Amino acid sequence: MKLTEEQIKKIAEEINSGMNCYVHRLTGNIISVIDLDNFDADEEGWEKELKEIEDNSDNYLKIENMSSNEKFELMAEFAENLDNPLLKEELINALEKAKPFRNFKCLIDNSGLYRQKWFDFESQKMIEWVKQQLID
Repeated sequence: MKLTEEQIKKIAEEINSGMNCYVHRLTGNIISVIDLDNFDADEEGWEKELKEIEDNSDNYLKIENMSSNEKFELMAEFAENLDNPLLKEELINALEKAKPFRNFKCLIDNSGLYRQKWFDFESQKMIEWVKQQLID
């Protein structure tokens, strides 16, 4: 199975937005469904995709999302490598307090150009994450 960069990017975006992605081991076909374990949702609207995956589970590779710890490490890596000393310190402090994800997001959302730098960094790391799973 060989996926294009565009397909890998799509998978990274999907899992980062809370979807589960499955890749057919032979065809490379991608099925995305809402992560029913992490969202208050039901199977309505996803029956066809869920049945396909269930009926052919051996043929699909599930691309896992990062754990909370791995996402935390990603935020810490971004903060540590910033060229803005004030924002760097604020982000590191935010990650050391209660509710680090919310604090980080609040600071990033109000950081001007660094907001886009975070999104670009996160996107690239998610693409690398997906590629590693496809290799393994």
